Amino acid sequence: MKLINPHCPVRKERAKMKKGSRTSGTEPLLALTMGDPSGVGPEIIALALEDETFAANCLVIGDLKRLRTGARKAGSSTRYRVADSPCRAGNDGLVPVLQIDLTDQALPFGQLSAQSGECAYQCLVKAIDLAMAGTIDAVVTAPLNKESLHMAGHMYPGHTEILAERTGTDETVMMLSAGAMRVLHVTTHIPLSRVPGAISTERIERVLELGDEALKKMGIKKPLFGVAGLNPHAGESGIFGNEEKNIIIPAIENARGRGIRVEGPIPPDVVFLKMHRGKYDAIIAMYHDQGHIPLKLLAFESGVNVSLGLPIIRTSVDHGTAFDIAGKGLADPGSLTEALRLASAMAGSARK
Repeated sequence: MKLINPHCPVRKERAKMKKGSRTSGTEPLLALTMGDPSGVGPEIIALALEDETFAANCLVIGDLKRLRTGARKAGSSTRYRVADSPCRAGNDGLVPVLQIDLTDQALPFGQLSAQSGECAYQCLVKAIDLAMAGTIDAVVTAPLNKESLHMAGHMYPGHTEILAERTGTDETVMMLSAGAMRVLHVTTHIPLSRVPGAISTERIERVLELGDEALKKMGIKKPLFGVAGLNPHAGESGIFGNEEKNIIIPAIENARGRGIRVEGPIPPDVVFLKMHRGKYDAIIAMYHDQGHIPLKLLAFESGVNVSLGLPIIRTSVDHGTAFDIAGKGLADPGSLTEALRLASAMAGSARK
């Protein structure tokens, strides 16, 4: 997480955001989950909601007292009220909160606990159910902590798996987005040793298909994809591995046959540079860190995680709970702000 100096331009930019115009009732209604209450979620939510447009069109799901504590620690002017049902902020500017109780209000920031894991889980489940019912237009998630989640008895690798199970979705794709840079992952939360056996022609085709649909909804009429190889030098014609010849190239050819604009496989050490220079609209990465490392290097504070393939719209911050700075007023809301902006844009496009 980027540290915020109280005298730096970030604070000045926050002051400008407060002067934005309210658009209550006309913009998509977003459900914003608190995430792990012991992490930076309560702080970055308060900071992001200083933008009046977000404050007018967001419903926060979490614990009211913890959210107020987070706002106080962040030095934020955001104010909340408990709501009995999904709604928007009123003329008083108080952001509505659907209450999910944190059992131990004295729980310190930056500490693993089953209570925090349970609270984060219940916030997410509530948001998913509201989205599936059509009560809200999109879900935006603050970070949860996997260890705390497991301590609470919810043995999921992360948000995406909970979302998929709760919505009855068999196949999802993680996309990281930061401005003109986007990365879609063929595999995510599995050991590196299992990646070669987990990629398949069918999976890569599906990732390209979902990516093509998503980018068109984001306003890119003819997206061009670059596919990263799995092996060094994209296999070098089989010298360093056969996955490119046997799995990746057939997927690319099949996708082209369906009208998707795609090139590759391209050596993974150069494909991201080409996207950064504007050649590609998105990269297809074969595994988690292959996609995460370059995008986080270039856009750590503004990266957004988008879940494709779900029947609902979901975006998220692209960082963790940052226990080392949680509760210290140092968290940067940049990623959450971008997640809110992208969710609103995607939900608005879906209405058309």
